[in-house]
Amino acid sequence: MKISFIGGGNMARAIIGGLKHNNFEMSAITVLELNAQKRAELAQEFNVQVTDTYADFNNTDVIVLAVKPQQLKEVCSQLSPVLQSQLVVSIAAGVRSKDISRWLNHYHAIVRVMPNTPAQIQAGVSALYAMSNVNQAQREKANTILAAVGKTLWLDDEGKMDAVTAISGSGPAYVFYLIEALQEAGVQLGLGDEAANMLALQTFAGASLLAVQSADSVKTLRAQVTSKGGTTEQGILALEAANIKSAISKAAKAAADKSIALGDQLGQ
Repeated sequence: MKISFIGGGNMARAIIGGLKHNNFEMSAITVLELNAQKRAELAQEFNVQVTDTYADFNNTDVIVLAVKPQQLKEVCSQLSPVLQSQLVVSIAAGVRSKDISRWLNHYHAIVRVMPNTPAQIQAGVSALYAMSNVNQAQREKANTILAAVGKTLWLDDEGKMDAVTAISGSGPAYVFYLIEALQEAGVQLGLGDEAANMLALQTFAGASLLAVQSADSVKTLRAQVTSKGGTTEQGILALEAANIKSAISKAAKAAADKSIALGDQLGQ
C-alpha cells in the first residue's frame, strides 16, 4: 500500500511515526509539504519521500488530508485533477465528507476521521466514517493507517462525529484540566509542586490503565475505592455537591454544538 500525506504537521507526523513503529515500509510514504525545512526534517526523521507537488500523487493508493480545516477547500481544488481511484482520508477536524466530496468534484471514495492527540504516543482513538462508495478493501486500508496510532471505531452515521469530537477529540483537554486541578489541590494541601505533579499524573495514568484492563465497569471500580464512611466517600460527596458530572456533560454538549457550528461554517 502506497500512502501520500498532504501536510506534514503534528498529526501527520504522529501517524507516520505509528506506521514506522509498526514496521510499515517508509519508502511507500510520500508527504507533500510546502515548507522546505519541514520537508527536510520529515525525510531525515522518517526516511519518507517528500514533495511539493500534487503530480506525484497519481501512483498512490491512499491520500491523507492532514492540513488545517481552513486550508482544505483550497487543497481539494489542487488535488481534484489527479484523483482516479485513490482513497481519500481526511483528518481535518469539523469538515464533513459531503463538503470534501463537493470540493473534489463529487468524488466519493472518502473516509472522514476524527483522531485525538494521544495518537502521538500510539495511544489514541480514531473514529472513522466511510461514504457509501468506499469498498471493504479501502476501509481496511484506512483502518490499517489509523490503527497504527491506537484504537479505531467505525461510525454508521456521520452525524455522530460531533459527539465523538466532544468526547475523544476534546476529551484529552478535559483530562489535562482535571490533572491540573488535582495538582493544584495537592499544593494547597501542603505538598510541593514536584510531589503533587507526580502523584496526580501517576494516579490518572494508573487509574486509566486499570479501567482499560479490568473486567469491572468504571462505576464498579469507583465504588470499590469508595468505602462507607471513608475519606474517598467524603471527596465524592463534595464532587456530587458541586454537580461535577453535570458540568462535564455541559462541557461535552458545548463542544458538540461548536463542532456542528464549525461544520456548517467550514463547509461553505
